[in-house]
Amino acid sequence: MKISEVISRLKEYHQGHIIRGGLVVPIDEETTRDKILFGDPDIECTGIVTTCWANISVIEKAARMGANLIICHEALFWNHGDHTEWLEEQKNRTYLYKKELLEKNGIVVWRDHDYIHSGILLADGTYADGIFYGLAEILGWTSYIDVETSQRIDEAGGWHDFSLPGKLDPLAYKIPETTVKELARSLIRRLKLNGVKVIGDPDKKVSRIAIPFHVFGEAKKEIALADEGRIDCFLTMELVDFTLAEYVRDADLSEGRAAIIGMGHFNIEEPGMQYMAGYIPRAVGEEIPCTFVQSGDTYHYITK
Repeated sequence: MKISEVISRLKEYHQGHIIRGGLVVPIDEETTRDKILFGDPDIECTGIVTTCWANISVIEKAARMGANLIICHEALFWNHGDHTEWLEEQKNRTYLYKKELLEKNGIVVWRDHDYIHSGILLADGTYADGIFYGLAEILGWTSYIDVETSQRIDEAGGWHDFSLPGKLDPLAYKIPETTVKELARSLIRRLKLNGVKVIGDPDKKVSRIAIPFHVFGEAKKEIALADEGRIDCFLTMELVDFTLAEYVRDADLSEGRAAIIGMGHFNIEEPGMQYMAGYIPRAVGEEIPCTFVQSGDTYHYITK
């Protein structure tokens, strides 16, 4: 099967719609982020690697396995839209090295961002956000999904393009009570991370977990959810040291009401690409070798 056909069948397997101007519309092939970022798709697919970010280590591992299609969730060349003209003009050495590595090994890179967020097909015939449902599966949390609070987080902003009617966006959970410290250790172990950042008392007991949108600024609705007692621990992607972070620290110092486990964007989303490796053969209708390769925790932690 040609790589172009693999990509086409995966697109069909996904829900394939987003919300624009309040209307549910098909993903626009001209404006979607989901482009072939490198290589010629009109070649036979010898194997597939899924990952969050196709970094140099992932490319090298794919080449050793004989896989010539990498499906990544994020950009290949470090900018939104994967523009490379500026890198060519600069003769950027890292860009040229990475480009040569892909060319030498005949590897195609396709980004699956909008399609996988638009929904993957579940056993009951409904759709769920493929990234966050994949995270729930990898963590063993699918039975703990809090649908109502997940919808409230959707309403808080940021996920609107992919908040399709009837689609499950698992962004909140009611898990068995544990401490922040033990939850953090579990996440590090299960997701193979180097560590996490914690705001709040590590010994605080928590059970209502949520993944907010990228918290760069205002977080009024997330703060309200925490104040109502609907969330007592946030798993954050990007996190800056104001608004939500400030609130959680004050809430912890006053009433011990909330905590944050700062995991990082790729670390939270990559399990969705790990889960993807399992359903690709079913989605494309052919037993093509498919392997998840972790792009790896970006962060190292020096504590003393």
